[in-house]
Amino acid sequence: MKKIRVMIVGYGNVGRGVRLSLGKNPDMELVGIVSRSPERVGKELPDVPVMAISDVEGWKKAFRPDVAILCGGSKNDLPQQGPEFAKYVNTVDSFDNHSRIPEYFADIDAAAKAAGHVSVISTGWDPGIFSLERVLGGAFIPGARAYGFYGLGEKGGLSMGHSDALRTIPGVKDARQFTHAIPEAIERVRRGENPAFEPGDMHTRECFVVLEEGADREAVTKTILSMPGYFAPYKTTVNFVSQQELDEKYKGFPHDGLAIAVGETGGRHAARVEYRCIWGSNPEATANVLVAHARAAARLAGENRSGAFTILDIPPAYFTTLSREELLKHWM
Repeated sequence: MKKIRVMIVGYGNVGRGVRLSLGKNPDMELVGIVSRSPERVGKELPDVPVMAISDVEGWKKAFRPDVAILCGGSKNDLPQQGPEFAKYVNTVDSFDNHSRIPEYFADIDAAAKAAGHVSVISTGWDPGIFSLERVLGGAFIPGARAYGFYGLGEKGGLSMGHSDALRTIPGVKDARQFTHAIPEAIERVRRGENPAFEPGDMHTRECFVVLEEGADREAVTKTILSMPGYFAPYKTTVNFVSQQELDEKYKGFPHDGLAIAVGETGGRHAARVEYRCIWGSNPEATANVLVAHARAAARLAGENRSGAFTILDIPPAYFTTLSREELLKHWM
C-alpha cells in the first residue's frame, strides 16, 4: 500500500496533535515538519525532519508531500499561508473565522485551481463537523433553523482560535479563552421557538490573559473587547492573571458543543435533530479531523480535481480507510 505523504506546517498544539494522529493512521506517514522556528521543533523532535517554512524549494524536494496540513492560527497565519501553500501542494486547514469563510474560500480556490491542487478548508468540528450537521438538519427538516452551542459545562470550553487571537495582541504574553453557552438560549431552541439569535445571544466569552512586563492593561482590554469577529459581538470578561496561575488553574484543552436543528415535519409534528461532541483535548480533536480530511484531499487529487473544498463537498467515504464493501456490511 502506497502511503499518503503528509507534511505538517506549524508545530504548536494542533501540529502536535496531527503528529500523534498520523501515528494511528497506517495509510499515512509524516515526511517532515516546516516551521518558522525549525531549531525549536528540531530539539523537541530530533528524529523527525524539520525545515524552515520559508525554504520552499528545499522542503518540496526533501519531503515530496502529497498533502500539507496547515496548523497555524486563523487570525494571522492562515490568511497568508493558505493561498501561498496552495500554490505548491495539496492542503488541509482549520480556518475558523466563520464570517470570513466565503472570502477565504475564494482566495484559496483561485490559488489551488491555478496550480492544479486540492485545498480543503475550514475543517475541524466547528466549522467542520457541525457545519455538516447543520446542513443535514436543515435538509431533513425543511424550514428548520440550525444552531451551534459550545462550552456546555460550568467551566466552558477552551477555544484555540480565540486564544490564538488573544496572543497576537501587543503586550499579551500568553492567554486562554473559554467559551460559555447560554443555557437559556439552548432551552429556547429545544422548545421550538426558533429564535433569530445574534451571536452574543448564544454565548459569552471569558479571557485569562498574562501581560508582558510594562504592558498597558486598559489598552489590551480595549483591543480585546473591540476585536471584530472574535470578541466585539459578545459579552466578554477579561481577567488578568500570572503565568503560574494560567498554567496551574487553566491547564488542559477540553471543549464540547451541540448542534441543533428544530422545526416541523410535513404533518406539523415537532422535529429536532441534535449532535453533540465532547473532546478531552480540543487540539487533538481538531488534528484527528484534519488528518481524515488529508486522506480525502489525497483522494480528490487522485481524481484530478482541483480548487477549494469544504466538508460539505466531500463524500464521507473519502474520510475513512474502509472499503465500500466494509462500509456497506458493517457501517450502514
